Amino acid sequence: MRRTERIRIAFFKGDKQGWHHRFVRWWTRSPYSHVEIVLNGDAWASISPFIFTRVAARVRTHVPPDDWDYLDFEVTPEELDALKDFISETTGDGYDWPGMLLSQILPFIIKGKGKWYCSSWVFTALNYAGIIRSRSTKIKEIPDLSPGRLYEILLVEHGLHLHVTGQI
Repeated sequence: MRRTERIRIAFFKGDKQGWHHRFVRWWTRSPYSHVEIVLNGDAWASISPFIFTRVAARVRTHVPPDDWDYLDFEVTPEELDALKDFISETTGDGYDWPGMLLSQILPFIIKGKGKWYCSSWVFTALNYAGIIRSRSTKIKEIPDLSPGRLYEILLVEHGLHLHVTGQI
């Protein structure tokens, strides 16, 4: 299939003064505290315990360029449709506090039904749409899938290129 569309995975590294972002970066030993999917320049989708506690797509019109790093994916129209279907199917799902916290502490994955944390939701969305294949990364076996860990996996194992600034 010919890949003709582009999406971005946006990794948040900003808000250096926000205690919750500093804590997540410290706990996960990562420069990133959050991750979202960008379907076009201003349509973003994810879940966050600090901004919105349900999976949601929204418009971001002002995105400080120094606060985010991006990984670009070329996708087929079918993959993009599947990604949009996943976003639609999970819209309204809640934040998985127990899963996020326990998966960071225990050596196995804890997941609440219909509940997500940002990096698990983004990974599942990409896998659901066929944009990445979890078989190659064994990502389903990683209990502590933080935004930083997801970034490393996507960058290294999927040969993506980092884009620090710019519009889609």
